[in-house]
Amino acid sequence: MHVNMIRSILFIVTGAWCAALFAQEGNKIANFVRTALDGRSKEIIAATIEMPSDRFGFRPSPQDMTFGQLTLHVADTNYLYCSKIGGVAEPAVPKMGDAEPKEKLVQRLKASFDFCSTALAGLADANKSETLEIGQARTSRAMAILTLTGTWTDHLALQATYLKASGHLPPAAAN
Repeated sequence: MHVNMIRSILFIVTGAWCAALFAQEGNKIANFVRTALDGRSKEIIAATIEMPSDRFGFRPSPQDMTFGQLTLHVADTNYLYCSKIGGVAEPAVPKMGDAEPKEKLVQRLKASFDFCSTALAGLADANKSETLEIGQARTSRAMAILTLTGTWTDHLALQATYLKASGHLPPAAAN
């Protein structure tokens, strides 16, 4: 009797563990975006903090946006894409210009990544083919995820360019 009870408990625990494991395996795209978010958010925030306050108005060339504009662009992109991908309302955030103090721009950036973490927490692959409207474009949720994660990589590379042009090493290069 006691052995049967232990077997039953082991069966239930093993079943729950396998179900959780298969659920993770079945959500490769959702897990991919959450993993990318975790890594890229830390890197992008670190690069933003690395830029000196007096260089947020810097632009490598006249046609480029300033570092402050780039920071706001990253935050705005996060809010738009994460709300659409996660199927949640985009939060109303106060208008902010790139001339705001560094601390406010960093705070906006961090808040946008926090929003993404919340918006994407319950994401599952079951609806990856659903069509989303992002601005004037229509795309699948899976393609929106690829676009968002690609822009994080591009934004980080741009930040590295701005930092180097300003005489600073990007945080990852400094390690």
